[in-house]
Amino acid sequence: MLYLDANATEPLRPEARAAMLVAADTVGNPSSVHAAGRAARRILEDARESLATRFGARRADIVFTSGGTEANALAVHALGAGRRVIIGATEHDAVRSATPDATILPVDRDGFADLPALAALLADAAPALVCLMWANNETGVIQPIADAAAICRHHGALLHVDAVQAAGRIPIEFGDVHSLAISSHKLGGPQGAGALLLTPEVAGISPMIHGGGQERGRRGGTHALPAIAGFAAAGLVKFGHDDAAAAKRFAAMRDAIEAAAISVGATVCGGNAPRLPNTTCLALPGIRADAQVMALDLDGICVSAGAACSSGKVAASHVLTAMGLGPLAGQAIRVSLPWNVTADAVPIFAAAYARMADRLRAALAPRAA
Repeated sequence: MLYLDANATEPLRPEARAAMLVAADTVGNPSSVHAAGRAARRILEDARESLATRFGARRADIVFTSGGTEANALAVHALGAGRRVIIGATEHDAVRSATPDATILPVDRDGFADLPALAALLADAAPALVCLMWANNETGVIQPIADAAAICRHHGALLHVDAVQAAGRIPIEFGDVHSLAISSHKLGGPQGAGALLLTPEVAGISPMIHGGGQERGRRGGTHALPAIAGFAAAGLVKFGHDDAAAAKRFAAMRDAIEAAAISVGATVCGGNAPRLPNTTCLALPGIRADAQVMALDLDGICVSAGAACSSGKVAASHVLTAMGLGPLAGQAIRVSLPWNVTADAVPIFAAAYARMADRLRAALAPRAA
């Protein structure tokens, strides 16, 4: 099996596994005051310190959550109260579902947010929360967050950034934004842990989940200590953020995959924009995304559809639809390279993709005739 779906979840890093085992063998609740509880608390706070150092936040301003979805929902819940909420048209459903009445900020054909439109929306200086993804989960397109942050601060708006896909893969300057969502399993840590990073000016947020007052009263519930320990350990491993050579290697493999796909008639969605080095979105005109995913899966290759499948019906990707790609929005797959990918993946995928394209086109030919 060739696993090329890192944007869904990265394989577990050995550093994360080792940290999880240590935490799992530690008996005690981090909220308990006895010796066992204090030992567990040390693991928790060491993890918080590691992530704070890694992403340029204060330790006290990191709120552990169950993942990126909860971190995004908490940001919208806490920072959007009493404010108009503006979200990018290509945001993840974690943000879209948390604020269904939000004003939608359009994007261009390359997937870039319309920043002049953002400035116009904020011109009345009414209290607002703006939500933008740092890097898109389907296309890998990287938003100009520093420019968006400058616009928001000029107009007195708050800026929340979903950095779930960007964290660990590209440089992140947390100081430019008010809050940042990250997720463990997109870094090579375990599923079930995430964090919301806050700047001091918004750190005193109200909880969405009430309980025993954990996380300085900002998120109730007993901490998932092994998951958090693995999260922090994975966050310390160098990849795109700290290792330019690794980022260059991933981008070279991505570009080679794109060249092979283009040679058999594919289109790269967002290909003209700066993107994550590990991500490409390939549209094959006339071929449904779910059919491509299933055909590649039968050939031993794991990728994702650029469209959401539900109850046997294929819905066009809202991301690609917002980019104005028309029918291609239901004909695209996402290939995302995991941290442990090797160069052998490129020719294996290229051959399988060509076979898939030939088979599915041949299957459609009788209908066309």
